[in-house]
Amino acid sequence: MRTDLLQRLLAPRRIALIGGVWADAVAAASRVIGYDGQIWRVHPSRPSTPETRYFRSVDELPEAPDATFLAAPNREAPAIAAALARRGAGGFVCFAAGFSETGTEEGRALTEQLLASAGELPFFGPNCYGFINFFEGAALWPDQVVGKRRERGVALICQSGTIALNLLFNHRSVPIGYVITVGNQTCLALEDLIELLADDSRVTAFGLYVEGIRDVERFARSVEKARRAGKPIALVKAGRTEMAARTAHSHTGALAGADVAFDTFCREAGIARCETLATMCETLKLLHVGGPLPGGRVLIMGASGGDMAMTADVSRHLGLDYAPIPAGATQRIRDIVGSRVTIANPFDFHTHLWFDRPGMRALFSAVQQTGYHAVGFMVDTPPADQADPASYVAAIEEFIAACPQSTSRRAVICSLPESMAASIREQCLAGGVVPLQGQREALEALDLAASIGETWARGQPVMLRKPSHPLGDAGGAMLAEYEAKAAVAAFGVPIPQRRVVAVSQAAEAADAIGYPVVLKAAGSTLQHKSDRGGVILNVANAAQARAAAEQLGKLSDTLLVEQMVTDGIAEVLVGVTVDPQFGQLLVLGAGGTMTELLRDTVALLPPFTPERIQRALARLGIARLLSGFRGKPAGDVPALIEVALACTRYAESQRDRLLELDLNPVIVRPAGRGAIAVDALVRLAKET
Repeated sequence: MRTDLLQRLLAPRRIALIGGVWADAVAAASRVIGYDGQIWRVHPSRPSTPETRYFRSVDELPEAPDATFLAAPNREAPAIAAALARRGAGGFVCFAAGFSETGTEEGRALTEQLLASAGELPFFGPNCYGFINFFEGAALWPDQVVGKRRERGVALICQSGTIALNLLFNHRSVPIGYVITVGNQTCLALEDLIELLADDSRVTAFGLYVEGIRDVERFARSVEKARRAGKPIALVKAGRTEMAARTAHSHTGALAGADVAFDTFCREAGIARCETLATMCETLKLLHVGGPLPGGRVLIMGASGGDMAMTADVSRHLGLDYAPIPAGATQRIRDIVGSRVTIANPFDFHTHLWFDRPGMRALFSAVQQTGYHAVGFMVDTPPADQADPASYVAAIEEFIAACPQSTSRRAVICSLPESMAASIREQCLAGGVVPLQGQREALEALDLAASIGETWARGQPVMLRKPSHPLGDAGGAMLAEYEAKAAVAAFGVPIPQRRVVAVSQAAEAADAIGYPVVLKAAGSTLQHKSDRGGVILNVANAAQARAAAEQLGKLSDTLLVEQMVTDGIAEVLVGVTVDPQFGQLLVLGAGGTMTELLRDTVALLPPFTPERIQRALARLGIARLLSGFRGKPAGDVPALIEVALACTRYAESQRDRLLELDLNPVIVRPAGRGAIAVDALVRLAKET
């Protein structure tokens, strides 16, 4: 993509508007934003007026336009794109729909024609609303423009025009520098814009609405470039549910992809994945004022015990750390608020100082110097048209003025999003304080900003381990369990002592291994053997071995006789799944019969290191079992980590064939005694 053309497109001095009513709307938007460059109108039949001249075609324009808004019928778009390319234009917005998003042959053919006609000309869309540049004051935008010119701000990039409008209409004082929609991403995609705008010193952060990623490798590189430039990313992605994924696909033709893989990528790349647009708005304000937080140690204060109790409740599923106020600061604060106030975090400082402005400033100054990563003052203000907010505003002013040199990120938080007037929000931003609206959204924003900061501090970019060609998701060869175990054992996965024998030899094999043993039907086509009665545990002697073999012989002529592990602390799932977009992911979770019941899993993308695997294990619900639960010994976590690493080595060796790898369970024994894979499933694509 030619950067010079894309820069002309985003910051045009000459604009061509092609079409009728929708082009009229763009002309109106240009007037609202105060665009001071050339605007040329193109229409095949509209008569010119004293105010507006209409050219009949692109060829009649006096010069090559930097940016063009193309609102002509979709069948005319390829020819117009070709004309723009001949004239040496900068690029265009294709507002017209009816292209690849329809899923029809005609739509796909029109898309191919448009690409061929445009050549190296960059364009947004098709099926695209355009963009607003609040820095230079340009709006190729066929709708309302809400916002003001800025010197610094966030870049919003959306795959939905309506979502972009929703964000534009926010009453949250999000400092927006760009609003850009990409539609079908036929030419320009999210990754192109992140890559370009990461170099724009005016852009402080990115906010994305995503339905699908066109090029995952380039997207990963653009995210890493933004990180190196110090520009964090917050996003909302549709497709968490099957219904949402189908809706997204029908909207822009984008494949939502597997949500677990995308979620894993966001977490490990240091992207704030938000559940709602409201949380994204609050996160973007926090990131705009100072970037990511270095950690999640926060202090939240207010003059209400109810607010503080709700703060603790709302935070229960977040990673925020409400560490106690340090002893030295506690005494300084007590000297200010008196002995009747309990010094705690969250901190209810009561209302004793509410009308004492010097006392309020002293309190806020003391609190803002306690070394927390963020300090929040929770206060809702009454509406000025119905009440007198003066005392509330005074308290906020003292919080802003108290300690501007504080190393803590300072925030004013209202529990209800509408309970903070625009004047207060702007006053906060001007004083370097983040105005956060909505208790839940505010706390989620703090948590997300801390997660970004902690990930960035580790400085380890995400890698993608993808096969060299598509593997598909059907067919392939399933290895027999003993074959799968032998394959992973060659890369360092410990497995039980075992023998593969005929039914008649099972007792002899059990004697040789030593009791107790496990007997299993060994056919390669047998999956979920336990559900079919194909596994018999705790075989304690030769008589039991013969009886078990006779029973299993009804399922398979061949049996697997294995040493039974009897001192397990926990059963863990260790596996590798292959996502069509993101490639191989290491999956860890509760194993054995608990896998489907608990759904306690976590996924990792490369690079796979002991440190990253250990952090992933700590996020699991079964982590308490591994660390020693209710008097039981701790599990051998280092050995479990080595099993996971060995599993990934095997997966790497089979990068172009592996469809599925599942060690379930891996039995984790007491510390120092190891971990052992007692079942294995491997499915490989057929060799080509």
